Order: sequence, then C-alpha cells, then structure tokens
Amino acid sequence: MYVIMGGSGHVGSALAETLLKRGEAVTIVTRDATHGSSAAGLGAETAVADVNDVESLRAAFRLGRRAFLLNPPAEITTDTDVVERETAAKIVAALAGSGLEKVVAESTAAAQPGERIGDSNTLWELEEGLRAQPIPAAINRAGYYMSNWDAQLEGIRKTGKLQTNFPADFEIPMVAPRDLGVIAAERLTSPIDDDGVRFIEGPKRYSSADVAKAFAAALGREVEVVVTPREQWVATYLKLGFSQPAAESYSRMTGLALDKGFHLVDSIHGPTTLERYIRDLVDRQPG
Repeated sequence: MYVIMGGSGHVGSALAETLLKRGEAVTIVTRDATHGSSAAGLGAETAVADVNDVESLRAAFRLGRRAFLLNPPAEITTDTDVVERETAAKIVAALAGSGLEKVVAESTAAAQPGERIGDSNTLWELEEGLRAQPIPAAINRAGYYMSNWDAQLEGIRKTGKLQTNFPADFEIPMVAPRDLGVIAAERLTSPIDDDGVRFIEGPKRYSSADVAKAFAAALGREVEVVVTPREQWVATYLKLGFSQPAAESYSRMTGLALDKGFHLVDSIHGPTTLERYIRDLVDRQPG
C-alpha cells in the first residue's frame, strides 16, 4: 500500500493514478472525506487525517509501507511562513513510529536555508527534518509548476496580457505537474537506496515570453508580456489577497530566484513541453 498526501492536487492525483493503473494499492490522505479525488474512481482508498494532528497523520501512514509527502501550501491570508514551518515539522514528527520503509517528498528547486523566503526555506526545513530521521527519504526538487500560469487564462482571454514578476526573457526551469506525479511514482516504487535529492524540470528552460507565445498559439491571438517592477511586487501580492507577511515573503522568494538564478544538477526531465501544457489547459477550459 502506498499512502499519498495531497492526492486531490495536481501532483498527488497524477501520482495516485499512475500507481493505480499499475495495479498498486493506494490510500489518499485527506482531511475531508467528502473532498473528491480523481483517483477514487480508479479504486483508491481514503484515510482522514489532518496535517496539524500528528497522531491522525501517523495513523494514516501506518496504513502503508511507503508514503508521498507534500507540505500543503498555507492560505495566502495567513503568515504563510509560520504556518508552513509548523506543518512541515508535524509531517516529520508523524513519521516516528509510522513503520514506513521509505518516503518521497515534494520540494522546490529553490530550496535553501534562510528566513522569510517562502517555500525556499520552509521546504528546506522539511528536507532537513527528513534527513535527520531514519526512514530513507527521496526528495524531488521541482522546477516552477507550469500550472502556476493556469489562473491567468481568463485574464489573457479578455485582455491579451500576461502578468509576470520576471523579465520577459528570463528563463527558469518549469515542469508539468503530471510529469512530477509520474516521476514521484518511479521514486516511490524504486529500491530503498534510491534516496536523496533529485532535481526535476521539463524538456527545456522557458521564459515569460515563451509562456506568452504558448498562450498566443493556443488562443489564436496576440499576447503581451507585462512585467511588474520589483518595487511593486509587495503591493501587487496585497491586491491579490495576500497578508502583509506573505506578500513580503513571496516577494523575497521571487527576488532571490531572479538574483541567484537556478542551478539544477543532473535533472530528471519530464517530457511535457510548455506549449503542450498550455494547449491542453486551453482545451480543458474553452472560453
């Protein structure tokens, strides 16, 4: 049995479906039994647990021999750093006494020690917690999710403008969530000694200009890249509903990526191109 956190999300659902189609037994961890998952229709079981309740999460882990770990993103109206650091620590705590023989954890390509740099430091702390405990842990450091562009589809349809914090020609590692799920399945079923950090990205690096071109091709209209100046990042996040601490943290995380770049070593490359991902997105959500 494989236990999967985040089984209703982009990566977790792709992971669950991949395993189920191979005939593996899967349990999806959810805090709400009424919250649907596409994997349920393929035969996945459900375990109710709350990431803030260590005992319930440990009980869910005990249902399987291997588990996929995903630190859930905090609500943007909260102090996201504080919330995500707490949930990361509770996930690690729940592993003690779980009986698991191996775990696979989703992290970010930008993981690094620091303070108030969003996922970069909260997921680094999750990694550190996993390295300090005895269960072998495979850590997948993912590039920028292509699905992060999904929310802009309707705005692009209406205005022909793509909003970004990065310079239009700044290339970053992007990856399709479904590819992350498939690769997580490979590491979850691989030998126990397949542990440690692996970087994961798509077939090539892409810029915001490439994203605009992909939307333009899929929608059959021109798409302009609109770059938000750094001094406006915090204000822009606040307008989107972020709390002040979250807006500042996300802005610092973005600035760090821009200033330091991305240095991925020996990456695993998913096959899905940005163009294919955007085309499929547009097809799934016809205007």
